Formats: sequence, C-alpha cells, structure tokens
Amino acid sequence: MKFMAHPVLAATAITLAACATITPYQPASKPGGFDGYSQTILENDRARISFGGNSLTDRGTVENYLLYRAAEMAVERGFDHFILVERDTEAETRINMSARSGLYDPYFRYSFFRPRYGWSSYYRWSIFHHLRFLRGFGPYGRLAFYDPWFDNYSVREITRYRASAEVRFGRGAKPPRDNAFNAHEILQNLGPSIVFPKQSTR
Repeated sequence: MKFMAHPVLAATAITLAACATITPYQPASKPGGFDGYSQTILENDRARISFGGNSLTDRGTVENYLLYRAAEMAVERGFDHFILVERDTEAETRINMSARSGLYDPYFRYSFFRPRYGWSSYYRWSIFHHLRFLRGFGPYGRLAFYDPWFDNYSVREITRYRASAEVRFGRGAKPPRDNAFNAHEILQNLGPSIVFPKQSTR
C-alpha cells in the first residue's frame, strides 16, 4: 500500500486513530493525566485515586473507571469494601480552532505585490473581527478592509473529565452509607463495560 510507504503519514494516521476512541482502562502516562488512572497510597487502608479521560470519554465513564480502580485496589490489598471519603469530578474545557481549508492558516502572515502600491504584508490580527489591516497600502500606510476568509475556520469546544477521590478500604460487610461500595460487586457489575487497551498482535 502506497500510503504505508510513507512512515510519517502512517505514524500520523495511527496517532489520529488512537485519539478517535475513548480512553481505555490503563495507567496514566503521568500522575493526574487525562489518559488513564493514577494512584497514591497514603496509608495501608487509604489511597488517593484519579482517572482522567480524553474528550471522547464522557463523565459517567470516567467516574465508573474510578470506582473500578478503587475496587481492584481493595481486592488486591485483601479488603472487601471501600468508602469514598472525598470525591470530585472536574471538567477541563478549551476552544479548538482550525481552518476549514488547508489553503489558509488563521495565524499566517503573508505578503503580496500590487502594481500600484508595491509589496504589502497581511496580518490576521484577530479572527473575531471582520476588519483587517494592510501595512504599506495607500498613502496613509494602513487601511481597513473586510477579510473574505473570516468565516473559513471551525470553532469546537473540547471538554475532558477527571474524577478523583480519597478512598478508605475496609474488611467485612460494607457500612450502610451511600459512599460505601462492595468491591467484589463493583468488579462484577462494571467489568463488562470496561474497555481495556488493545493488545498488540506482533
């Protein structure tokens, strides 16, 4: 396949494909990252856990993955239940702007030649205004004009969620509290919905 003959294009395609799926249940690349779970053991029966997801991972999934990790840790450490002492879900939102056409970069500066006025440089001062300015154009140096490419970009809001909690583990029956969970039941009930990283076939 000709496409795969270009390593850079192939790597780019693989990266984009990876970003087009929800964050799987996996360790984060760094503590508190938005690509998996991270944890800190505070005491033998207490830990701080977080799970962050990418923009395709909804809030409910992030919170369920946090519960699943807490349940896993409880069972691994010989406990039967856990209590979420403190629990929080934060949202990180940013605005992503991209040109609709590959011919125009909204932050690009370019020069052009006009027989009557000579060389001029175009500056896109602000993509939120229709008035643009030219340097070296006309007798006054700067004149405002309408930018025909003003609407040639897309604006998209991207939100990522990260759930975090301080967890206390315990043995025996769970306390009759809303923030207490049976670790074995959480693993059994949430297990079918957990998406794990795809294993390499190499």
